[in-house]
Amino acid sequence: MTLTAHVPTPNASRYLQQLCKHWSHKFDVTFDAEQGVIPFPMGPIRMKAEPEALVVTIEPKADADVERFKQVVADHLDRFAFREAPLTFDWQ
Repeated sequence: MTLTAHVPTPNASRYLQQLCKHWSHKFDVTFDAEQGVIPFPMGPIRMKAEPEALVVTIEPKADADVERFKQVVADHLDRFAFREAPLTFDWQ
């Protein structure tokens, strides 16, 4: 299963980098200004910065609590986006 959300924001690159740096002390994160991958325990988180949106894709493992996974990602991004929060996640 793969779920993707297009999160409207003009600060996609900033939030992508902040989230990757935040989790880089726990996980072997790879990222640059346009994309990032966090090998999260519940499954990988992939992000891509677009001009007006952050595209977030999660790939929950079979035993993952999908709703909790989505909430963890949203909560962390909302912390970095406190001026815009809450961000809109249209998971599909």
